[in-house]
Amino acid sequence: MSDRLTGALLVAVSAAAFGSMALFGVWAQESGTTTPALIFVRFALAAVILIGVLRARRARLPSFRRCLSIAVMGGVGYVGQAYCYFSALEHADASLVALLLYLFPAFVAILAAIFLRERIGLMTALALALALLGTGLVVGGGSGRPIGIALAVGAAVIYSVYITVGSVVTAELDAVVVATVVCVAAAFTSGVVVVMLAVAGRPATFPGSTRGWTSLVAIALIGTVLAILTFFAGLRRLGPTSTSVLSTLEPVVTVALATWLLDESLSGIQVLGGALVLAAVVWLALGHRQSGGTELARTADQGTG
Repeated sequence: MSDRLTGALLVAVSAAAFGSMALFGVWAQESGTTTPALIFVRFALAAVILIGVLRARRARLPSFRRCLSIAVMGGVGYVGQAYCYFSALEHADASLVALLLYLFPAFVAILAAIFLRERIGLMTALALALALLGTGLVVGGGSGRPIGIALAVGAAVIYSVYITVGSVVTAELDAVVVATVVCVAAAFTSGVVVVMLAVAGRPATFPGSTRGWTSLVAIALIGTVLAILTFFAGLRRLGPTSTSVLSTLEPVVTVALATWLLDESLSGIQVLGGALVLAAVVWLALGHRQSGGTELARTADQGTG
């Protein structure tokens, strides 16, 4: 019981850390930081720290071929998701973006059925319908710009593909090793993007204030490294289903922080829609435990940031 309580607390810390990233992202953007600069600093700092963790643990890397596959996941999938997520924050409230991003478990269930031949039963189909209904209420009850809504949904779609592919590519590998390779590859790709933009005469803009730099460091340390390490520590103690369910705290934290510190607010219809989306996520997680499915249980392998 004590071990499970510790695990629950660790997953809660992870969810809060991931959930705070939208807040730090908005503050960094308000200081003049462009998305390419934000993403590069995030992954570069995270990669350095995770490499240090690996060295301290004396963990071994997998074969070159598997490292390359994981690197493609990070350099293409994770960077693409991050670009959509942080770009969405420029055009829609953090609360709306967080709730739409949490559509990814539903997309994972659909992709797993199509490509991994997992069966979609009646309960899963009803949960997907509930998530769709909730999304309609979230979008219809708010004032987010269409581009922001599209980018947030795009982030959820890309992340679901990343997870579905990752469940095969990273099978039986040490989770922190995977996270390190992903962050190193993402740092390299985002660094190349920054250089290419500079050559094209559109240099990335870094923060112009202490608050901006503090926000960037917080994204790397809290929203990436702390969130990933506490997630995996909790996962080992709780198991995948309980971890997935507890991880639904993430958008709740984002909405609470955005309401408190960004003066955002959700309409009653949006609150109802968000509750339906989160209920569908919990339903999917519990349904997969009962049916023996494994793919949805892996949906939080890197967190949603």
